[in-house]
Amino acid sequence: MTIAANATADLYTDLLKRVVSNLIYEDAPNIVGATAPSEFDKQARLVGEDFPTVAHTMIGLKRLDNLQHCLESALRDGIPGDFVETGVWRGGACIFARGILKAHGITDRTVWVADSFQGFPGVTEDDHALDITMDLAQYNEAIGVPTDLTTVQQNFERYGLLDEQVRFLPGWFQDTMPTAPIEQVAVLRLDGDSYSATMDVLTHLYPKLSPGGYAIVDDYILDACREALHDYRDQHGITDEIIKIDRQSVYWRRTA
Repeated sequence: MTIAANATADLYTDLLKRVVSNLIYEDAPNIVGATAPSEFDKQARLVGEDFPTVAHTMIGLKRLDNLQHCLESALRDGIPGDFVETGVWRGGACIFARGILKAHGITDRTVWVADSFQGFPGVTEDDHALDITMDLAQYNEAIGVPTDLTTVQQNFERYGLLDEQVRFLPGWFQDTMPTAPIEQVAVLRLDGDSYSATMDVLTHLYPKLSPGGYAIVDDYILDACREALHDYRDQHGITDEIIKIDRQSVYWRRTA
């Protein structure tokens, strides 16, 4: 099923973007190392460079615009497959994706919500050197991670968007990705930050990305994520142009 221009759908999805990022009530962000939230910074929220205390996503309006572009482009062009996000925090980007499908009357695609729902894992001596250096687990409490599965499901319910077209994949990516019951992907959004998380997802899900589908990488600014991305692309001869979304994120469209 493809989509046509629809002013009502556009109005709904624009409002939904502003709600999941909380540009409506402008909640103050947490600052790593601070003892209390700071004042709301609209520019930081627009580009996803703060850690909201209330908003259901931290990716900002610009990356939500990109997600909408990729999803609606795939729908218009009839690219087969589902939407998958790996690393969802409070679920806001996946809620927005489900809202896009709902707004356009799409009933034959699924939103896959994949996360540990336990925050970032601790590192071991066997992890990639860049992951050990970052040690993301140290930031879990500072940025409001982890968000448990029940909370994310409740967030979907608040928008009236928790239904049979939403599927959850709880667990570490190294465990869930090899056996994920996902047959085909139209838009794949990676937000796992680390080398290992990025590589686990690309290894098992990128082969399922349909030609004409989109791969979005939220954490390209991080050395570990960026190195994993280029290692995977080099290993598999992927030369599709990487397009910058904002200072932190990139995407490309699969051609073959």
